[in-house]
Amino acid sequence: MKRESFRKGLRDGVPIGLGYFAVSFTFGMMAVADGLSIWQAVLISLTNVTSAGQFAGLEIMVMSGSYWEMALTQLIINLRYCLMSFSLAQKFRRDESPVHRYIAAFGVTDEIFGISASQPGKVSAFYNYGAMCVAIPGWVLGTLAGAISGNLLPDFMMSALSVAIYGMFLAIIIPPAKQNKAVLAVVVAAMAISTLFKVVP
Repeated sequence: MKRESFRKGLRDGVPIGLGYFAVSFTFGMMAVADGLSIWQAVLISLTNVTSAGQFAGLEIMVMSGSYWEMALTQLIINLRYCLMSFSLAQKFRRDESPVHRYIAAFGVTDEIFGISASQPGKVSAFYNYGAMCVAIPGWVLGTLAGAISGNLLPDFMMSALSVAIYGMFLAIIIPPAKQNKAVLAVVVAAMAISTLFKVVP
């Protein structure tokens, strides 16, 4: 049962790992461009596995922000993972040990939560382990590739690739916004509020 769950998690995690590689490539490139070493960028990706949190944290480091700024920013950005973990805890099998739950909690991302929550019936933590075994290496290797490329690619190409994260966000929000008017309304409202915060002093 555990082996089957793990294998299914591996299969379902492959598209996530490929997507993570593309996004974390941009993070690695930006981290090196902002003065971090290759291994610092890789260590951040290995221990965090959070795209929005890492990009925001990188900006705080570059601007020499305080630890309080970093802690508060990460808390706000990543608070959703706490809610996802609570939800996923109800989805796990009752006989799942606390140790397995804690380990699986480390790998809770939007995408891994999505595939776990969509499984019929109860889920084994080993399903999450399988997805994590593909997704996390994809994220870390993408960072490594981006960090190495950042030292090799010319400036104009790095500048062009740095907008890849925005392309990923658009790819995430446009399909559901086309299908659901409520999602479209939330996206438009979020864009308007973001623009307002940017323009208003």
